[in-house]
Amino acid sequence: MHRARLDQLLAMSPWNALGRALRVWRRMAGPLVMALWLALTSSWGMSGALGASLWEIPKARSVRVPSDPMQVAGLGWFAEDAPVLRRLPERLKDRVSPAVWGLAQHPSGARLRFRTDSTRLGLVAKNPDASTMHHMTSVGQNGFDLYVDGQYRNSAWPDAKGLIQREWALGDEHQMREVTLYLPLYKAVSIERLVLDPGATMAAPTAMARPRPVVFYGSSITQGGCAENPGLSYTAILGRSLNLDFINLGFSGAGLGEPAVAEAVAEIDAEAFVLDYWANPSPEVYRDTLPGFVDTLRRRHPRTPILITGPFWFPAEAGSASLHAQQEAKRKTAREFVAARRKAGDRGIVFVDGLEMLSRSQGSGLVDGVHPNSLGFQWCADGLEPQLRRALKLHPKRR
Repeated sequence: MHRARLDQLLAMSPWNALGRALRVWRRMAGPLVMALWLALTSSWGMSGALGASLWEIPKARSVRVPSDPMQVAGLGWFAEDAPVLRRLPERLKDRVSPAVWGLAQHPSGARLRFRTDSTRLGLVAKNPDASTMHHMTSVGQNGFDLYVDGQYRNSAWPDAKGLIQREWALGDEHQMREVTLYLPLYKAVSIERLVLDPGATMAAPTAMARPRPVVFYGSSITQGGCAENPGLSYTAILGRSLNLDFINLGFSGAGLGEPAVAEAVAEIDAEAFVLDYWANPSPEVYRDTLPGFVDTLRRRHPRTPILITGPFWFPAEAGSASLHAQQEAKRKTAREFVAARRKAGDRGIVFVDGLEMLSRSQGSGLVDGVHPNSLGFQWCADGLEPQLRRALKLHPKRR
């Protein structure tokens, strides 16, 4: 610091001098801190700090979505309306409620899967509406997660205009790596292109443990509210843990067990169905819709496993007898319904106690007393995983 500047600060009152000194330090240190941040994030997965960016290389390989041999996973009807990234087909627009149709535009659970020997990956995408809810991160709601060889690498999120343009380092060597991009949980998105090194190879992803997906139907909790990242909904966590494809048909505030939605779910040739829609309907509506939903699935899938979850713990149950009674009524409905079906001969239907997914002692796994944070979703996945393994006759998880 210059001598004259120091003399000026010393002549001021102690508190004013301290404040002015901090502001001077901030101006001096700011560029150094930014440089350090760029260096660190480059080593953590963002490319571009060293060498020319992919955007500056004329011969960089541009890949449209969809393009063979890339797999667009998690969208059961993608082939009907490609390249639109949504969870229900256009032909069902007038059969489901406006709320369900609007939420179907959010590609929760969708993934781009491929293998490549590129050392870098670029993404250009656009959110038509990049706003953020108060209890959810922009990354989880609007963004993308990048996983490389099954491990989280980094994320991307929109700027103020909804543009997503990000470049990531995949590795130093030109060797084949498994790449998965998780799409936003709560906002529509269009993907303009992916970008690879000049001459890079793209190949089909490695096959999953089973050829068909597990289909999840439910509420905002199922859709992924309020995971911090697109790859941290409980459905995504289970997909990685079990090495299974999955389709997420959670509809925030609109998972009411409607017959039209049941018919849509039944169109999918699935390894298993998970009905996790207890959060939205009243106890009476839940009791009345559950049998019909299962009947619709069973007409087309007489032997496919069906798992029905009961409510997990809401901390407000401890302070509200009426809320606790409602939750208990739903727990009783699910438990007794499954027991009756099994007694009648349907051995492929299973009750999953929601209190084994998120218990009274795990309230810290909720962001607002209702929706799980990423920790809560990990607990939910941990509670559901053993039941799915048994239903699908998968090997027990190694400890």
